[in-house]
Amino acid sequence: MRELDVSTVVEPVAQACIQANRELPAEMVAALRQALECESSELGRWVLRTLLENAQLARDKQLPMCQDTGAVVVFAEVGQDLHLVGGDLYEAIDRGVSDGYRRGYLRKSIVADPLAHEPNTGDNTPAIVHVRLVPGEGLKLHVMAKGGGSENMSALWMLTPAAGAEGVVDAVVERIRQARGRPCPPLVLGIGIGGTFEKAALLAKEALLRPLGQPHPDEQVAQLEAAILRAVNATGIGPLGLGGDTTALAVHVLTHPCHIASLPVALNVQCHAARHVTIEL
Repeated sequence: MRELDVSTVVEPVAQACIQANRELPAEMVAALRQALECESSELGRWVLRTLLENAQLARDKQLPMCQDTGAVVVFAEVGQDLHLVGGDLYEAIDRGVSDGYRRGYLRKSIVADPLAHEPNTGDNTPAIVHVRLVPGEGLKLHVMAKGGGSENMSALWMLTPAAGAEGVVDAVVERIRQARGRPCPPLVLGIGIGGTFEKAALLAKEALLRPLGQPHPDEQVAQLEAAILRAVNATGIGPLGLGGDTTALAVHVLTHPCHIASLPVALNVQCHAARHVTIEL
């Protein structure tokens, strides 16, 4: 059995927080460029060019690409043959987040009391951490900086099984119509289908980690992703809600078996600043 001191995650998490906020993933940059080539709206093309320029400036000058540097969400894949020693993994992750947000001059957006909305915790902790046991003796951390504007437009429905795929498409499209420009499109839509109330929401968030635009391996689910993407882009909301063909860049669906009487569906909305970095230790 391999041993790993949890202190070794602190610096990689700090670096991941800084990198995620300053460097838009290459796959997102490529998707924005492709959208620019296909966009028919002159205003939409201007927005897409501006987003690409902003991403390049953030990378070149090593500054945050957005003033909302997000809440930190970490999906931790822990090998079942790995023995974590030297402390608490959650505390180590929070130390990394604190260091990264301080050193990177990133905005601290977390408040201790969700109702009073104060005080600010001062270092953007605690992170939201989801742990899953996997085979092996490794540790993989997917570090995501999730902005509040897009997160606020997310939703969850407990549909009836009779609603089927059509009901899923209708629910998602209607929610995006309601959101319009508030989540800063073009968007990436993570959708969780099945499981239970809380499982669907977790699947939706996790779906955002899939390489951008990579279709689901199940052909039927991949067809549903394509149908949702077409329907969302047909709304004409467009980049930043100013009109155009590009309201979403990708739709990623994850599914899970569920009760015969239920059809849980969750939508997690991600703006064009799709910020996540994967660490392997």
